[in-house]
Amino acid sequence: ILLSSIVVGGSWLLSPKTAQAADVVVYKSPTCGCCKKWVSHMRENVFSVEVHEQYNVTPKKDEYGVPRRLRSCHTAKVGGYVVEGHVPADVVRQLLEEQPEIAGVAVPGMPMGSPGMEGFRKDPYDVISFTDSGKTGIYASR
Repeated sequence: ILLSSIVVGGSWLLSPKTAQAADVVVYKSPTCGCCKKWVSHMRENVFSVEVHEQYNVTPKKDEYGVPRRLRSCHTAKVGGYVVEGHVPADVVRQLLEEQPEIAGVAVPGMPMGSPGMEGFRKDPYDVISFTDSGKTGIYASR
């Protein structure tokens, strides 16, 4: 018994770093190109991302309490917060640093120029905070 404990203990010491949970867990459609680009944006900004592809993301939005008027194409969980849509990585980092008492943040719709929606123009947009009770506010503007 002692020998097996040493072997197990020894192999544990020599094993590669234990896997950690992803920083971002995102639910998106497998056919959505802009969602794929947002995932790339998050990875480029040093977030580890776990992707769950499903054709209907609405059940996750309902489960996480995303207000209907704030919904976009993909939904993520980051550090206990809901991140809905094309929220920039620096805003997610700010959210994690500040730890406000909110349920999450959202970029409603798919504004041109937001991460994953880069193109020929850049429209101004707001990142909206929301609480479990549905209260909203502007968290950041771009």
